[in-house]
Amino acid sequence: MMIDLPDLAAMEGLGQRIAIKLRAGDVVALSGDLGAGKTTLARAVLAALGHRGEVPSPTFTIVESYDALDPPMVHADFYRLDHPREAEELGLEDYREGAALLAEWPERAGGFTQEPGCLSLTLEKVGEGRRAIVEGGGAWQGRMP
Repeated sequence: MMIDLPDLAAMEGLGQRIAIKLRAGDVVALSGDLGAGKTTLARAVLAALGHRGEVPSPTFTIVESYDALDPPMVHADFYRLDHPREAEELGLEDYREGAALLAEWPERAGGFTQEPGCLSLTLEKVGEGRRAIVEGGGAWQGRMP
């Protein structure tokens, strides 16, 4: 499915639609070139879940946790990883326990598409806006955003 995102309001709307459907154990895998809007969409999801305050890009920390949300969220940016095993070394599975994961650059962590709770979004620049190509794993059937 393709979703046109002509402006920030559309990106925030998609974030809200994803947030409403999220469950613990889900992964929202955000792919796309630099500047495609991955962090913007992650921030929109976190805001829709009720997070108030700054949402730093986890490019340098790699993982940020938001335990007070429902479901609890982990926001990870795997851009700096050289090999998927580095995600294991970070203790990613421990962070994910009972939480949903927003994963930027998921392919650098080995990808998550094999998980039934994975919602994959590839963001592309289209003129001044963006487009999201959305694919859901089996657990997302019937609850696609």
